[in-house]
Amino acid sequence: MAYGGAAIGAPPMNPSSASVPKQVKLDKESELRIEAANDSPLRLRLVTGSAEIFGTELPPEIWLSFPPRLKFAVFTWYGATIEMDGSTETDYIADETPMVSYVNVHAVLEGRRNRAKASSSTDSDASQGPRVIVVGPTDSGKSTLSRMLLSWAAKQGWKPTFVDLDIGQGSITIPGCIAATPIEMPIDPVEGIPLEMPLVYFYGHTTPSNNIDLYKVLVKELAQILERQFAGNIEARAAGMVINTMGWIEGVGYELLLHAIETFKANVVLVLGQEKLYSMLREVHRSNPNVDVVKLQKSGGVVSRNAKFRQRARSYRMREYFYGITNDLSPHANIANFSDLFIYRVGGGPQAPRSALPIGADPVASPVRITPVNIDKDLLHVVLAVSYAKTSEEIISSNVAGFIHVTDVDIQRRKITYLAPSAGNLPSKFLIMGTLAWQET
Repeated sequence: MAYGGAAIGAPPMNPSSASVPKQVKLDKESELRIEAANDSPLRLRLVTGSAEIFGTELPPEIWLSFPPRLKFAVFTWYGATIEMDGSTETDYIADETPMVSYVNVHAVLEGRRNRAKASSSTDSDASQGPRVIVVGPTDSGKSTLSRMLLSWAAKQGWKPTFVDLDIGQGSITIPGCIAATPIEMPIDPVEGIPLEMPLVYFYGHTTPSNNIDLYKVLVKELAQILERQFAGNIEARAAGMVINTMGWIEGVGYELLLHAIETFKANVVLVLGQEKLYSMLREVHRSNPNVDVVKLQKSGGVVSRNAKFRQRARSYRMREYFYGITNDLSPHANIANFSDLFIYRVGGGPQAPRSALPIGADPVASPVRITPVNIDKDLLHVVLAVSYAKTSEEIISSNVAGFIHVTDVDIQRRKITYLAPSAGNLPSKFLIMGTLAWQET
């Protein structure tokens, strides 16, 4: 497994400017909470004992390189000595964590997976492993708990499916998407979720309020695809899934949570850090013995993030897609004629002419109408999704191959310049536009 490009026995980053390595001794069931400095990377290694980051064990005596601004925690079950080289914004030891309750949840899920595997029928309820959905308010640690449960399961030899419905953050790919991918190994503490086989649907916005109906449609599309995959794969069915959700839990946000629980047929609901939400969900599912609602404490290491921080984090995620976390990727600038690209927006346009509506009713916009987009200067800095659709009518029901970033629009020459992760022709000429934009800094 790669660890942020770190090599065994890697030398100090810059001997003339490197700080003196700092050793930290951790007692059993404690954790070192770290926020890397904003302007320099941080190196860390396990000297003695055993420790993990978000459920993934650290290799002994190997320096790992963490990029600036990364927030993480090194937890040990039995005690460990950690060595750090570089500066941090903050680092401190916490001896009160909810890790015991988290690993107890993992143990229960492990039992369900084993029982599901023992069942021979792919159609029976008995052969279905746990479908876990993690819910809670913003900054309650949903993504972190999801990573732990996935990594612990992968360590036991399972290949659970990770489903990310948090369009504001984007744990699998860029923000503005809902996505799923199998997790075959514990998740790399630096590089994050592997991107070999993601199934991605492009919503195009960072909040569902832009088009709630479209969000529901895409959630249903993703769930149906996974259902078909599970039907033909006993191993994946038994391993189950872990579903990460948004932090919007009131009003329409609560309605979307219920929609996700029903659509993915979740049978375990983990509620982090919100007594009211726990009570509401428990009441809704009180009469359903197939759904267990479990309340969990959020970690004290969870950091509250304001709107400005979130916007900056989304910008970093965009950059990471094209350049890599450690700037180890080389995206390509490409030029295409206007006539070679077909760009569409989902939503907007009258649903029906006024003459066809009841007297006094106004025409409303269709939330899933597919509308062509004229190529003009408004496309500058926009991030477009490259759809696998063969026709425009298939755009909503089709997943996407990847993304491009528009860097120039030449109206006179009718050419568009864009950044792509790799050279060569795009896998499709059908592109989807939302409200996602990004400017390199």
